[in-house]
Amino acid sequence: MITTMAITTTDAGLLKLIWLASPALPVGGFSYSEGLEAAVDRGLVHDEPSAGAWLADQLHLTLSRSDLPVIGLAIAAWRENDSAAVARLDDWILRTRETAELRQQTQQMGRSLLEWLKSVQPREAERATQALTYPIAFALAASASAAPVRDCLIAFAFGWAENMIQAAVRSVPLGQSAGQRILARLAAEIPAAVDSAVALRDDERQAYSPMLAILSAQHETQYSRLFRS
Repeated sequence: MITTMAITTTDAGLLKLIWLASPALPVGGFSYSEGLEAAVDRGLVHDEPSAGAWLADQLHLTLSRSDLPVIGLAIAAWRENDSAAVARLDDWILRTRETAELRQQTQQMGRSLLEWLKSVQPREAERATQALTYPIAFALAASASAAPVRDCLIAFAFGWAENMIQAAVRSVPLGQSAGQRILARLAAEIPAAVDSAVALRDDERQAYSPMLAILSAQHETQYSRLFRS
């Protein structure tokens, strides 16, 4: 006998976040390494320990201090229908992308996420009156759920981690077991990174990562590459 139970608001919110965090979401995240491929090319990342350290640093030094706090603010702005705040946050994301390829990444993934949202939640997609960067588009999609902001940020960070692990497996290269060990490390560190992002004051938000910017700029003219960033 099969028993059918009603899906609660909490269940629906959790499922929505799992869906949004999935690497299978058709937004093209698999085609970007965010500078990791250039780090491999320069010998900065060459094995499991160095890949794990690189991605952990990126989580805490860039994601936790820029995209994650912006997404938190953007979710609140979408829920409050504060279009002016949404526009300011979207502009901040664009202005802090230090290379052409990083800017193209956030624009392409944002555009693709909006197209996906049009197919599954057209009413929510209609709220976007112009093109959005990926973090702001993610915030729009997540804002439609009843999930707490912290849970939304954990989902975003884990989705980022899964994509980056696949980039590391392909570019270093690493075995799948090594990739899963790094993912376990990142999963353990994501809650602290999210808590740091939530606690960040607005005037503390920043996107200063000069080594990553240099590598990203070098990657744009790298002779041989698998990824678009």
